[in-house]
Amino acid sequence: MSDYVHILRSDTINPRVLIAKYEVRGAVTTRANDFEMQLLDAKKKGVPSGLPFEYVTYCNIGNPQKLKQKPLTFIRQVLSLMEYPELIEKAPQAFAPDAIARAKRLLDAGFLTGTYSFSKGHHVIRQDIADFIAARDGFPCDPDSIYITDGASAAVRHMLSLMVRSDKKIGVMTPTPQYPLYASLLALQNGVQVGYPLNEETGWALVPAELDRAYEEATAQGVECRALVIINPNNPTGNILSVECMQEIIRFCIKRRVVLLADEVYQENVYEDGTKFVSFRKVAHDMGDDVFKRIEIASFHSVSKGFLGECGHRGGYVQLDNFLPEVQAQLYKMTSIALCSNTVGQVVMDCMVNPPKPGDASYELYQKERNDIIQSLKRRAFKLSAAINSLEGFTCAKPSGAMYLFPSVVLPPKVIEAAKAAEMPPDTFYALKLLEGTGICVVPGSGFGQREGTYHFRITFLPPEDQIDTVVESIKKFHAEFIAQYK
Repeated sequence: MSDYVHILRSDTINPRVLIAKYEVRGAVTTRANDFEMQLLDAKKKGVPSGLPFEYVTYCNIGNPQKLKQKPLTFIRQVLSLMEYPELIEKAPQAFAPDAIARAKRLLDAGFLTGTYSFSKGHHVIRQDIADFIAARDGFPCDPDSIYITDGASAAVRHMLSLMVRSDKKIGVMTPTPQYPLYASLLALQNGVQVGYPLNEETGWALVPAELDRAYEEATAQGVECRALVIINPNNPTGNILSVECMQEIIRFCIKRRVVLLADEVYQENVYEDGTKFVSFRKVAHDMGDDVFKRIEIASFHSVSKGFLGECGHRGGYVQLDNFLPEVQAQLYKMTSIALCSNTVGQVVMDCMVNPPKPGDASYELYQKERNDIIQSLKRRAFKLSAAINSLEGFTCAKPSGAMYLFPSVVLPPKVIEAAKAAEMPPDTFYALKLLEGTGICVVPGSGFGQREGTYHFRITFLPPEDQIDTVVESIKKFHAEFIAQYK
């Protein structure tokens, strides 16, 4: 037996890494991955898997193409041409003329997917993003205020790195429940997560008074709150903020002197009739220059969500308003350390913000593919939420946007006891049993934060429309048997 003592061990690595958690890909997902490998191995050998299901349904993460959402044709044509420009001459008949024109435009500007771009992203693509933001909000946008990153997550990491200091207790206010990226990064960077609750009884609405309460409690404990995270549409609850609420949030940021981190990656995912997405940047502008010039806003967007679902291409950006040049210079330095964001993600970003226009060869197909995806997501969201609401002990808010439901479930005392004996939270216990019985992978609510004594899980409504009924029936059957077992 070797007497070698390893240098890196759980007692020697960075303790902040041990503290950080990311339940979206946590214990339940790890078990789901094991089941998937077991199923693949059984299929390869031509033997029974021993599992009560034929495939794993990953409802744990907003990963549309994993669940068979088809990529948009225009985007994949432009990507193909950018990766293999010779196709422009060799097989022009295989591509739409506007896809060829888009690829030529980028190539003529010196953009090659196999080379580093400018650290902030290619200037042509940043200009297209600026034009998109200006058209969306009705106010000009400077392309130099835009930093293209490997997904919005990288942009969030950069912004938090600018704020958190080792010599002070720096707090970042995050919603509860919240997407665990923020809690994980704050744990890694030794920041303080300052939670403010969303109101489940009113469809997970944000009550502005809770912001002041959370801020004052943190201040009393010696925490300097530097930023407020708003996820709109919200992950995991699907709630969409009203303009009036957004105005109150902006006033809070000005009064308390905190930076607004506007996570707006789900801005295309809006399903409720009469509801529409409005950016914080637009709301602040509409409130007048005396308001807009007194708040620092960092806005995030991504190609991973919306109707594109191009998660693997890792395209995102952060756009800054009212940040000092000296601070932007430091952000530029951080993007430079990474050399640049991946170039393929930049191409997808350009297609997202500058899609085919009326009269373009790809326009009608692009619009049909887009609308089909959005309408299908809407039908699946409402069908799954209605089904969950019909289950004993479940309550689920009607989804307005994003890609998820965050239902609460009342668990019998025997479930709580069984979970305690298994040394895991009750919602994790439930999620594991659901996975083992049905192959459906969800995320326990404890990974997002929840009011003490309540239990939730996050589930996507991304399975294909022809499978959503099977998902619904599987959950119904499992839940009935589970409750009967533990009553």
